[in-house]
Amino acid sequence: MKKYITNVIWLTISFMLISCSPPIEPLSIGFWNGENLFDTFDDPSKNDDEFAIGGRKNVTQKIYDLKIKHSAEVLSDLNVDVLGICEVENVSVLEDINSAYKERDYKIIQYESPDERGIDNALMYDSKYFQVISSKPIPNTLPGGDKTRDILYVKGKYAGEIVHLFVNHWPSNYGGREKAIPKRAATAQLIVREILSILSLDASSEIILMGDFNEDPDEMNVQSLKTVGLSSLMEPMIGEPNKGTYVYRGEDLFYDQIIVHESLRDKEGLVLVPESIYILDLPKYRQQEGNYKHFPYRFWAGNNLLGGYSDHLAVRIEITKE
Repeated sequence: MKKYITNVIWLTISFMLISCSPPIEPLSIGFWNGENLFDTFDDPSKNDDEFAIGGRKNVTQKIYDLKIKHSAEVLSDLNVDVLGICEVENVSVLEDINSAYKERDYKIIQYESPDERGIDNALMYDSKYFQVISSKPIPNTLPGGDKTRDILYVKGKYAGEIVHLFVNHWPSNYGGREKAIPKRAATAQLIVREILSILSLDASSEIILMGDFNEDPDEMNVQSLKTVGLSSLMEPMIGEPNKGTYVYRGEDLFYDQIIVHESLRDKEGLVLVPESIYILDLPKYRQQEGNYKHFPYRFWAGNNLLGGYSDHLAVRIEITKE
């Protein structure tokens, strides 16, 4: 009888401890195109001389320090546990930004890619909330042999669940939109193959793509990702007045997106926090007057220093465990 009573007491205590345990904190995930995050040194292997001291932009240490300060300000305002970032020359620039951002101490993942400008994708993450299992660059071979940035793949763990992250910067329209669309189509198909490989091992895999896709969510190549259960969280925002992450010829566009697999929309394992979908669109991040009013307040306009932040706005979501 004593043993029975003791077991009941321990079961009751265990149930109380479980029921009183604090809820799991959501994991915040963001993406930002940092607009030409170059250091001040001329690397002969890269097309970076315009950003080097002595180059045509007349960069000085003071200008570089301002770029780092403003980049750290974006990270502070965005305040995410995991950040995908693109247009990064090397890890040293990210280390400078990390040092300037005092609120967190990010770990950094970055690989050198064959992009002709020397820009890469990277991931900065707070290891207190997200644990990295593995990472790799996924080479993106374009039609015609054009060189572009790799896609960064990171496999990690949050709340005991595996999360697959892909940081993207798809080919831009530089040189003509019609020439760029097939390049993005090839990039989309590369992603589809990678996703199918993951889903073949676990059909309920939690997958998140983030990046500057250089297309709106309703355009062909982003839409093609739906064939493997991926959909853009920015698609429902299309058409909302004065809303977007990028402006071209006065038109608001959603080039910067977070795209999730349908497994994050179910009620099992990890789930998207719906009200968390957010664009960092504070007044200071847009020009407030002149011919380019409402445009993102960029740091460079050609060779002219504006001293803003970026020509793209950052985006953010949260996921949690059900």
